[in-house]
Parts: sequence; structure tokens; C-alpha cells
Amino acid sequence: MESAEENNVTYKDVNDIVLKMLEPPTVGWYVLLGLCISGVAIGAFCFSQQLLHGMGMAGIAHPIMWGVYITNFVFWVGIAHSGTLISAVLYLFRAKFRMPIYRLAEAMTVFAVMTAGLFPLIHVGRPWFAYWLMPYPNERALWPNFRSPLLWDVFAVSTYFTVSALFFIVGLVPDIAAARDAAKTKFRKFLYTITSLGWTGGHKNWSHYEAAYLLFAALATPLVVSVHSVVSWDFAVGNVPGWHATIFPPYFVAGAIFSGVAMVVTLIIPLRSIFGLEKLVTKDHFECMSKLIMLTSGIVTYAYVTEFYTAWYSNNLFERYQFWFRPFGEFKAAFWGMTFCNCIAPLSLWWKPLRTNITYLFILSIIINIGMWLERFNIIFTSLSREFIPAAWGGYNFSWVETGITIGAFCWFGMWMTLFLKFFPAVAITEIKMIMPAPMRKPAAGHH
Repeated sequence: MESAEENNVTYKDVNDIVLKMLEPPTVGWYVLLGLCISGVAIGAFCFSQQLLHGMGMAGIAHPIMWGVYITNFVFWVGIAHSGTLISAVLYLFRAKFRMPIYRLAEAMTVFAVMTAGLFPLIHVGRPWFAYWLMPYPNERALWPNFRSPLLWDVFAVSTYFTVSALFFIVGLVPDIAAARDAAKTKFRKFLYTITSLGWTGGHKNWSHYEAAYLLFAALATPLVVSVHSVVSWDFAVGNVPGWHATIFPPYFVAGAIFSGVAMVVTLIIPLRSIFGLEKLVTKDHFECMSKLIMLTSGIVTYAYVTEFYTAWYSNNLFERYQFWFRPFGEFKAAFWGMTFCNCIAPLSLWWKPLRTNITYLFILSIIINIGMWLERFNIIFTSLSREFIPAAWGGYNFSWVETGITIGAFCWFGMWMTLFLKFFPAVAITEIKMIMPAPMRKPAAGHH
């Protein structure tokens, strides 16, 4: 691992590099924010059309009654997972390569859960009744069905969002205090004074901070496994060919980490170039992330093979047909695209020069996330379109409404990420300083 000493980075440099990202917005930032808001507006318009004219506007019809919305939901919950893995699990294992990237991964987690949470509301058709999912005493004297996977998602996603947001906020406090001390405008001074929660940098502050951070890391770690396992049970508890399998929980968790790490790479590479983070986010950090991608790609590939083997070995007519239909049926392009993106393309990372080729990694990370979206598409669309009775088989009519809402969701995520990057430190100043070699810890005069 390249050290800060080899890069000739001091405490002052770390402060300067990270806090420079918070300087007044440029024209490019306003253009990017405007594009994101425009995309959100497109999504909101499409959603309004769905509310006015019904779920048929989304292309949802028998036999495929879940469609693109649940595909997007599972995709975004998966994207959220790597943030917890990088920030919590790798923190407990003291993996140093997480330091420059974990803050961005945590932000990605919070914003991805905020995006994922939109789709169950969009999918229920009458979102003004969504509060019926919450288990609370009410005048109707009715309780939600606790055997319903939809209710499990409510508990899993809300718990995950709460713990992830608290973990994210606690980790930000010392760095917000550094931004507060360097703030040049009254607005930023006020913003950082409020959000730094009275941080002074004293011994008691650090003692409580480290205890709280360790506690939230311990709480968040089981959620890496539990949340996407619950999402996988949405499918596994259904007696549908291609779904009813015990492999789904580990398969979904590995896929979530796989897609999430790829999304971190997609985000960190442009930021590294735009804000000059080359001294903090080195090629060795990308190599470590590439190895994590290789590991999770291998697990996902093994799960794909196991699914086909289980279907063949079961001697179940419906299971066997389902796994013949995926590669050779109506949606075969999605299957082979998924196979290439998730199984074949990541094999190139076994060649070390590509693990540190920034341009190649950026392209590969986008390919992987396309593949992971197609994976969720395959699971949902192929199984529902070919269940048990041939008379009930059918296809899917993709519509402009769900396309617009999908674009709006990506822009919603991008809008929050764009705002975060300009108003809060996207790289952890404090933890980078903690792992710097002793000779580099001496700050320049007047800098703390």
C-alpha cells in the first residue's frame, strides 16, 4: 500500500485537499445539479400520470405483476450494501484501504436506501395508503399481515436506513468541525456549527466518539447480511419456479456487495480526477477494491451455476423448464448480458495492470452495475412470465412511464450525492490522519 510519506502528504495537505472540495460551487456543479433536478422532475411527471390513469401505465399486467419497479427496488437496496461493508465490517477488521473511500460509501448507502424506499411506494399503486403497512393501533382495528414479505421489507429497510444514517452522521462530526473552523462564509459557518454538534476536539469528545462509532459499526455489521437476506425472502418464500430456493440469501448478499463496490468505484474515479484526490486515493486502493470485486464476482458466478445444477438435479419439470427458458427464451438477451457483465468481464481483473488502470476500472464498474440490474430483471421477469400453467404464460409491455420513473430515481440519487459533495467532507480527514506515518504528523505552523 502506498503510504502518505511516499506521496509526501502532511496533515496540512489532507485538510487542504479535502476542504478544497467545499469551496463555492462552479458552473459545472450547477449544471450537474440542474440535470439531476430535471431528471427528478421527469420521474415525478411520469409518476403523476400513473396516479391519474392507474398501474396499467407502468406496463404491469398479468402474469408479470412486479416488473421494473421491484427490479429497481432490489437493485438500489443492493447498491446500499457496500457502504455498510466498507465502513462497518472493514472498520472492525481494521482494513486500512477503506479510509479514503468509506465516507463516500456511507453517503452512497444512505442515498441509495432513500432511492430504494421510493419503489415500494410507487409500486403499491395507492401510495397515500402506504401507512397501512406500519404496525400501529388504528381506528380500523386491523394489523398488517406479518407473514407478508412486503411487511418484512418495511422493517428491514427502515432499520437499515436508521442505523446507516446514524453511523454516517456520527462519523461526519469531527470532519464537519474541521470544515467549521475553516469556513469563510456566514452560511457555512452557521451550517457547520449546527451539524458539528458542539465538537471541540477534547479528550471527552474523542472518547465518546470512538465508543459510539464502534457501537454503530457493531450494530450495522449484522445488517449487511440480514437486510438483503430479507429482500431475497420476498422471492424465496414464493412457490414459483426459479424462486423457491434456499441459496437466495447468500446469493443476494454477495451480489449486493458486488454491485455496491462497483458503484463506489464508479463514483470515486470522477471525484478523484475532478478534485485532485490522487494523493489520498491511490492505485493501491483501487487494487484492493478490484480484489473485492473479483471475490464477490466468483461467489455470484458460483450461485448462478448452482441454480442450474439444482434445477437439473431436482428432476422438477417446472424448475428445469424455467432454467431452460432463461438462456433460450423470450428474455435471453438479458440473461446473456448478465452472464457477460457479472461473470466474464470481471475475470479480466486477474491481470494486475487492469486492476490499477483507472479508465478500465471505471468502464468495468458501469458494466457490472448494468449486469446486476439485469440479474434482478432475470429473476423477476423470467420466473413470473413462465410459472406452472402454459395458459397463464405471458410477456411484458415496457412503458415510457416506468422508464421515466427509473431515470428519475437515478437522478434523485445523483441530486443528493451532488449536494453532499459540495456541503460536507466526502473524504474522512480524521481517519486518514490516524494511519499516516509518525514523521508526517507534524502540522505546519498555524494548522491543527
